[in-house]
Amino acid sequence: MKRLNKHPKTTMSFDDKIYFGGVNIVLFIIFILVLYPVVYIVSSSFSSATAVMTGKVVLWPVDFSLEGYKAVMRYDKVFIGFRNTVFYTVVGTSFNIMLTMIGAYPLARKGLPGKGILMFIFSFTMIFTGGMIPTYMLVRSLGIMNTPLAMILPGALSVYNLIIARTFIQNSIPNELLEAAQLDGCNDFKYFFKIVLPLSKAIIAVLVLFYAVGHWNQYFKAFLYLRDPDIQPLQIVLRDILIANTTDPSMLGGSDADAEALEGLSNLLRYSLIVISSAPIICVYPFIQKYFDKGIMIGSLKG
Repeated sequence: MKRLNKHPKTTMSFDDKIYFGGVNIVLFIIFILVLYPVVYIVSSSFSSATAVMTGKVVLWPVDFSLEGYKAVMRYDKVFIGFRNTVFYTVVGTSFNIMLTMIGAYPLARKGLPGKGILMFIFSFTMIFTGGMIPTYMLVRSLGIMNTPLAMILPGALSVYNLIIARTFIQNSIPNELLEAAQLDGCNDFKYFFKIVLPLSKAIIAVLVLFYAVGHWNQYFKAFLYLRDPDIQPLQIVLRDILIANTTDPSMLGGSDADAEALEGLSNLLRYSLIVISSAPIICVYPFIQKYFDKGIMIGSLKG
C-alpha cells in the first residue's frame, strides 16, 4: 500500500534560496558573536592566572586550573550575595505569579463590570510611569528602604505579563467550562484554584522564567534601595569586584602573595564569578523550554 505523504515537499524559488541563505548566514554570525564571549569567559575561568594575564586564552582553557573557583569559595561576600539573590528570586517570583494570575483571571472573564476601564488603567501605567525619583520617594515613604521588601514590592506586577496571562486564559480555557463547573456547584474560588491554575501551567512556566530572570539579574534596584551588605544580592558583589575593583587581597590567597599574582587571581575570580552567577538561571531554562512555545504563543495572540 502506497504511503501517503502528509508533508509534501515544497520547492523554493531561486530568490527564496538566496533570501533564506542570507538570513542563515546573518543568524550564524550573530550566534558566533553572542557565543564567543560566553565561551571565552568559561575557558578563562578554568585557565591559570598566568595564561589569562598573558592573553593565551583564545577559545579553550590553557593550563587547566580551578584556582578561580577556589578563590570564590574563600570569598564570604559571594555566599551572602548568592543566598540573598536566591531568596529574592524565589520569594519575589512567587509573589509576582500570585498577583499576575489573580489579576489576569477576572480580566479574562466575560461580563466583568468596568473591565475596559481597568485595562485602560493598567495599560496607562505601562506607557506612563512615575520615574525613578517618585518611585524612590514612594519606597522611602513606605518605610521599606534598606529592607528585602524594597526588592520585592516595587514592580511586583508587570502589566505586560498580566496581558499575556489574561490572553492565555481567554484563548485556552473555554467559557463553557465555567458554566459546567457552576452547574456542579463550583464557586469562583474553586474554579480558579482547581481548574484555571492547573490548565495554565504553560503560561505560569513562562511567567516564572520572565520574573525569575528579572529578579536574578536585578542590580539597579538593589543599588538604589539597599545599603546593608548583608541583604545585598550577588549582582552588587559582582559590581564591587568587576567595576569598583574592591577585591580583598587577603581573601585571594594571603597577604604575602606578590602584586602580579594577586592581579591574575583577581581576574580569575571575576571570570569564575560571572560563570557562577549565570549558571543557575541558565540551568532553569531547559525545564521550562517545553512550555515556552505554547505559553508565549497562545498568550500573545489577540489583544
